[in-house]
Amino acid sequence: MGHLYFIRHGQTVWNVANKICGATDIELTDLGRQQSAETGKLIKERGIEADEIIYSPLIRAKDTALIISEICGIPAREEIRLKEQNFGKYESTPRNGEEFRLAKRQCAYSYEGGESMLKMAQRIYNLLDDILASDKTYILVAHNGISRVVHSYFNDMTNEEYADFGIKNCDIVEYNW
Repeated sequence: MGHLYFIRHGQTVWNVANKICGATDIELTDLGRQQSAETGKLIKERGIEADEIIYSPLIRAKDTALIISEICGIPAREEIRLKEQNFGKYESTPRNGEEFRLAKRQCAYSYEGGESMLKMAQRIYNLLDDILASDKTYILVAHNGISRVVHSYFNDMTNEEYADFGIKNCDIVEYNW
């Protein structure tokens, strides 16, 4: 049986302000750094073993991954395919805005100046195919939008369930196959 662990990055200023981060490179807050350290300790306490941590190139995920790596001693490397979806004109707008809520139910729609969910899903599904073909256990550190795609890879979801799915900062989700 294979294992994969997914962790969403720690808290950012835009998370606190309820703004969409997307592909905008937003740093962790002090609490986000603390959450990352606590997650690293939790991984050790639970005895979670992984061959490698792979992380999004965006600073909030990179910093989270490197803090966890330092605490756990698990090597970490950047993986460009884990970059968050570019939400185009919606970046920096409220996460619960009605127009955005409706737009994110449209899988083939490239947000004005952004990327469609289908294009993002293709790169994430390709990455997950590569991971499942290996004999390694990975910890992925990325974003809430990426968590939806990863979850949909392992679980059937309606469009509404997909659009509404999310995990909290520094939550650890395990997938088995």
